[in-house]
Amino acid sequence: MSKRIDQVFSQLRSENKSAFIAYVGGGDPDMPRSLEVIQALERAGADIIELGVPFSDPLADGVVNQMAAQRALDSGATLPGILDLVRDLRKTGSETPIVLFTYLNPVYVYGFTRFHQDASAAGVDGVLFLDLPPEETTLNTELKESSELCHIRLIAPTTPDERIESITKSGEGFIYYVCREGVTGAKSDLADDIDQQVAGIQQHTKLPVAVGFGISTVEQARSVAQAADAVVVGSAIVRCVEAHGDKSDLAEQVEAFVKPLVDAVKSV
Repeated sequence: MSKRIDQVFSQLRSENKSAFIAYVGGGDPDMPRSLEVIQALERAGADIIELGVPFSDPLADGVVNQMAAQRALDSGATLPGILDLVRDLRKTGSETPIVLFTYLNPVYVYGFTRFHQDASAAGVDGVLFLDLPPEETTLNTELKESSELCHIRLIAPTTPDERIESITKSGEGFIYYVCREGVTGAKSDLADDIDQQVAGIQQHTKLPVAVGFGISTVEQARSVAQAADAVVVGSAIVRCVEAHGDKSDLAEQVEAFVKPLVDAVKSV
């Protein structure tokens, strides 16, 4: 299991604060500048960084993240390249936990066992398979193997209580609660039952519960931090990368956009 992820949540719990988790597309707008974006997120105070592995058919993603994946693919990003990106980050001395968001197909092409070994060696801390039902791990022996990577599990608003119990039992690192149905993307409003939903999940697990999907403003981030162990902001940051991806001050723009969101989460 990832010591870095556990240490982040342990430290923040001792301070009675929530974590800020930032999502960006790996390799967007290109590989060298993607590293600059990650470092900007660190400077802004992100506690954990989620990197999307670019894939040609990202069905769970909205338009903003689909376009980020396409920009990354167009610039030559691959799964091996994303692992190299994490290696380069670790060479700078970074200890920020990194979680890869990926569809199963690129990992199977790479090799499931080889992926876990190489990702862990590169400095990846966790992985979330967007299209892999947890039940499949009991049906495929290759999915059962132990790994130093945390396997992050998703729970949706429509997940029945008995399945929440099953999912949380196999979860590692933290639970990702998707606070709305549909694909990724910033929204103008949030579901009004996030606190009850988070409390319901916490009845089944001691793992931290992170809430994401649609959080894009300072007010939304502050509100969610009152209920959750972590707040995830993704599409709004990806949109910032898109807007400034061809400019020399991309990293500065990302840092300036993310820091108020981090401060809002930490103010609760």
